[in-house]
Amino acid sequence: MIERYSRPGMKEVWSDENKFSKWLQVEIAVCEAWADLGVIPKEELPKIRKAYFNQTRFEDILKVTHHDMTAFLNAVAESLGEESRFIHLGLTSSDIMDTALSLQLLEAADTLAKDVVEVTAVLKKKAIEHKHTIMIGRTHGVHAEPITFGLKLALWAEEMKRNAHRLTEAENAISVGKISGAVGTYATVRPEVEEIACAKLGLAPAPVSSQILQRDRHAQFVTTLAIIAGSLEKFATEIRALQRTEVLEAEEPFESGQTGSSAMPHKRNPELCERICGLARLVRGYALTSLENIALWHERDISHSSTERIILPDSCLVLDYILNLFTTIMKDLQVHPQRMEENLKLTGGLVFSQRVLLALIDKGITRQKAYELVQGSAMKAWKGKGNFLQLLKADTEVIALLPAAELEHLFNYQYYLKHIDQIFQHLQMEN
Repeated sequence: MIERYSRPGMKEVWSDENKFSKWLQVEIAVCEAWADLGVIPKEELPKIRKAYFNQTRFEDILKVTHHDMTAFLNAVAESLGEESRFIHLGLTSSDIMDTALSLQLLEAADTLAKDVVEVTAVLKKKAIEHKHTIMIGRTHGVHAEPITFGLKLALWAEEMKRNAHRLTEAENAISVGKISGAVGTYATVRPEVEEIACAKLGLAPAPVSSQILQRDRHAQFVTTLAIIAGSLEKFATEIRALQRTEVLEAEEPFESGQTGSSAMPHKRNPELCERICGLARLVRGYALTSLENIALWHERDISHSSTERIILPDSCLVLDYILNLFTTIMKDLQVHPQRMEENLKLTGGLVFSQRVLLALIDKGITRQKAYELVQGSAMKAWKGKGNFLQLLKADTEVIALLPAAELEHLFNYQYYLKHIDQIFQHLQMEN
């Protein structure tokens, strides 16, 4: 199921093959930097660049060393001759692991950025399609005033644009490498090595580091993913609410032959949207762990390391999955304008209460008095004791201020749509 909705490549980003390839890429970049500075003979570089990593040997060596970096280095050394002595020269494990991790995160972010663009595009398209599809707006789950379905979707598209900006900022935070030695003092590796190696890798050198890159950077990345997941949960929750039997204004796709329940053949459940909501909670949990990883002992401990092996790949994989799943939902979303119109009229005109209130105020009475007059008829209509407009017409105080023709003119749904085009232009939705 993950493969069905995930973009090709995200799984590969977090594969062991890619991780170790990145480790070797960083090691070679450092060797090239040392060679540029005259420490490693340049004639050794062609040999070093041919180094390769053997997974089987790594696993055998790991059983002895119980340390993945030393096992990696030993496995790589076996692919070289005497020039292997230049690999990992003056470095600590985190120089390689953290710098390579930044490269992986940037690859993952690139995929997620494309996902966000796709979601935004489909939301924008649907918003334009339903720009004037009128429906009831709800606050507290209760009928408020008319809106359009397109306006609701435009709100979502604009939120995804903010998420794209957040993701770019998170990418910037993690676009750094660290080649500064055991505690960040450059005692065994010159600052110039870091500058040259990071430049070769397309990263900026961290302005200062300890044994590791500081985990506020990674926390910013994961919390950004959690915010994006939270947006998707928000959208999915709204679709779930609109799919309720009593509402039924929109439904997620339901394919021919699909079943919603093993017991009840009639069921059409919003299970895809529910899946998004559940998985968004998972990413939020990972965000909390990323925040707890910021505080480490002194120049570094490894309490963050074990969790990052789970939360970084998983948060990227899950978000990639639910972004693509939501795109699929929106492309084939079933929208029911007729049902929206029926629900809009469900309260017999109560949605015009504020307009009547303002019209009475315009006639010169106080807001408090106008509110009292409108609410009197509104509460009777709410309890099923008559039509709101007719009740207002029967109120002598109201009709003395607002003749029947003026009252009837107020009961016009198009009044609420007069600025929709302007909103869309402001959002540049149709550009």
